[in-house]
Amino acid sequence: MSFRTRRVLFFTPFYMLFYFFLLKYTFLLFGGLNDFYTLSITVILGLLACVPTLLEEKKSRKSVRILAKLYGFWAFCSLFLLMDIIIIYFLGVFIRVPYTIKCILILLVPMIGIYAYYHAHQLKVKEYELDVNKITHDLNIIHISDIHFGFLNNKGYLNKLADKLKELSNTCDLVIISGDLADGSCLIEEDDFLPLKDVNIPIIFTPGNHDYYPGIENVYRAANKAGLIVLDNENIEIGDLNIVGNSFSFGDIPNLTFEELDNMINLNKLNLIVYHTPYYFEEFSNLGFDIQLSGHTHGGQFYPIILSAELIFKYNKGLFTKETPQGNHYLSVSTGVGVMDYPGRWGTDSEIVVLKLRNSN
Repeated sequence: MSFRTRRVLFFTPFYMLFYFFLLKYTFLLFGGLNDFYTLSITVILGLLACVPTLLEEKKSRKSVRILAKLYGFWAFCSLFLLMDIIIIYFLGVFIRVPYTIKCILILLVPMIGIYAYYHAHQLKVKEYELDVNKITHDLNIIHISDIHFGFLNNKGYLNKLADKLKELSNTCDLVIISGDLADGSCLIEEDDFLPLKDVNIPIIFTPGNHDYYPGIENVYRAANKAGLIVLDNENIEIGDLNIVGNSFSFGDIPNLTFEELDNMINLNKLNLIVYHTPYYFEEFSNLGFDIQLSGHTHGGQFYPIILSAELIFKYNKGLFTKETPQGNHYLSVSTGVGVMDYPGRWGTDSEIVVLKLRNSN
């Protein structure tokens, strides 16, 4: 049983308790509903949380993935429903809230959910120009992260991503995936990543924490069959670039030491480090890495979580610059092209980042 499945099973009783009282107080706004029926709905929601997760570990099925998306949509909407309930009951202390206003506020929730679902499935291309040295000609690197291939983002979405990468390959030289290619919410089979095989520029992949949940060997097997270059705590030199893949997990593997990373640097080339989390930017920069590519945060994915993500992560999303005597060093933190747990985005994009490297000399 994967870490993600254990996490879902552990938290589901707490979610069910939350859902019961959320539904109870929602129904009370409109006259109330017998607790037996409210409890029955809560049990169904609990089963929707657990059953797809358990089934997808053995074999991925479209029908099961649809159920998982329905639950994810509800889970997303439940957060906004909670805010609605708080607002309505707070206003009710001071004034009588009209029935029409209650209905409007409640109906806004699924409307936000539908918009967020649609927005999460629109791939946005964002371009940044980086002034660098040590390169003999201009380079365009595609940085993507957090595809989260699973029951929310499956082969249909990966095909869509691959088509977009094929369009960009006419003007770009390289694709780098900074972790969480897999989600851990379903079994990874050998042919799952094959759509990426048709992208006619090299694709480099360094794993993040979610890639270990469905079994890292399964992810590597699928990545290799799709023609991806897997950098697992190792480096590769491509033209003017020295790219180091520093794999990240929560305790599944030992991290590379700074001494080991220092030994991988080539002072005659532009040094890139691929590290799933946006940590150690200053330390990596001091070692001599010119560019760090990260993800993990999803930018918070949607409001109001975005606000807490800005507090938790010093570098939450976007491009960050550090001036050094040797030239500017950069950290690119992608909000990701996929979603996790909730099939919606509100306030962030499913983004493909194009880093346009230009010689500053």
